[in-house]
Amino acid sequence: MSKTVNLKVSVSGVRGIVGESLTPGLVANFAAAFGEYVGGGRVLLGRDTRMTGSMFENAVIAGLLSTGCRPEILGVVPTPTLQIAVHSSRANGGIIISASHNTIEWNALKFVGRSGIFLNHTEASELLDIYNQQERGYVTESEYREIHFFNGGFSLHKERIFKNIDVDLIRKKHFKVALDCCNGAGAPFAPEFLQELGCEVNSIFTETDGTFHRSPEPSKENLGELSKLVQENKCDVGFAQDPDADRLAVMDSTGKCVGEQYSLALAIQHILARRKGTVVVNLDTTKAVDFIAKKAGVDLFFSKIGEINVTSEMISRNAVAGGEGGSGGIIWPAVHPCRDSFSGMALILELMETSGKSISSLISELPELYFTRKKATTSGTAQSREILRHIKNKYSYMNPITVDGVRIDWPDRWVLIRASNTEPIIRITAEAPTLAESEALSSAFLGEIDKYCGK
Repeated sequence: MSKTVNLKVSVSGVRGIVGESLTPGLVANFAAAFGEYVGGGRVLLGRDTRMTGSMFENAVIAGLLSTGCRPEILGVVPTPTLQIAVHSSRANGGIIISASHNTIEWNALKFVGRSGIFLNHTEASELLDIYNQQERGYVTESEYREIHFFNGGFSLHKERIFKNIDVDLIRKKHFKVALDCCNGAGAPFAPEFLQELGCEVNSIFTETDGTFHRSPEPSKENLGELSKLVQENKCDVGFAQDPDADRLAVMDSTGKCVGEQYSLALAIQHILARRKGTVVVNLDTTKAVDFIAKKAGVDLFFSKIGEINVTSEMISRNAVAGGEGGSGGIIWPAVHPCRDSFSGMALILELMETSGKSISSLISELPELYFTRKKATTSGTAQSREILRHIKNKYSYMNPITVDGVRIDWPDRWVLIRASNTEPIIRITAEAPTLAESEALSSAFLGEIDKYCGK
């Protein structure tokens, strides 16, 4: 098997299976290329809790030193903490070592520009061009910089959030909170963060021993232990993070997971109650956000899937709220334009206090919608493109959104047909008022694609 078969190089960074496609040598070379890209200077470095993180941390340090950078080490920190620290300290850039919600055998590098957001498509292409050049701009021994440690990174993160919420108001409520940190980068910080908001915290999976004691994606099927914790301790709300603490799932007081889509919807609802303004979400986001935006009388815009695509669109439109529904990725520019589970937890606690309502009551006021996901196999990239053109043309009378695949909207439902960037498949996502209707909608388009492929 080729060692690069599972290496994924994209706008999201460099991701692979450790020892198979992602090696210390490759990591050091990418770090050196990034050092050249930012022109040397201060580069901040953080990681999640994976056992392989310290190995790759050393590889990144070597690569940065070799091109004249001064690495500043934050250690284990949430991804949004690293992004905020880069922006606050005016560093030239940052690298986070984390494969996010991928399973333990994966790891990755994510590259952060001096503005504290991930590299966009153009910037990522420039970095890849430097990486692919045979000549590397290594410095001489006399130009090597010292390694420094960056202390207090999460304090910067927490201070930004606390400046933008009513901390005293939340503290008066003394919420009982159940917390699942997934043994990730949020574990050293999230329990104390919630305690500082006056919460009584019951937490699980807070050990940072290099392994994940549950599957890392914070989806309903992986949160059984959190559900038990909520019920046994009669908590008001449950929160679940992923390994790098940028995603958030929310659970109500009965232990029912409301899902990542509604985590985002609740946060956006509260932001708009505080301040009216434009909202930007990616195409894989619940129609409940459309309902919220219309009720608030504000514009809603869609972006391509991927955090940098959402944040770039948000910045260009001066949006006050946004995110990625499929990941519970809440983006609140008042703190920083990045996905942030800590901002999400603070916003939802403040929403519960100001409204005087429980999570289940707040959810009951939103449209009840159901998701189904399917995939169709194609012969390759060319056929996938043909199918998307066919669907776009066939449904042109419905004015589909085509910035990333084809999304077709009806008043109470939608379907997104999108080609995979790494496999010969087309993914179909549908949302509708009932599970049966959602299933029927996704099945109809799966059948149409299979028919086009001659199956």
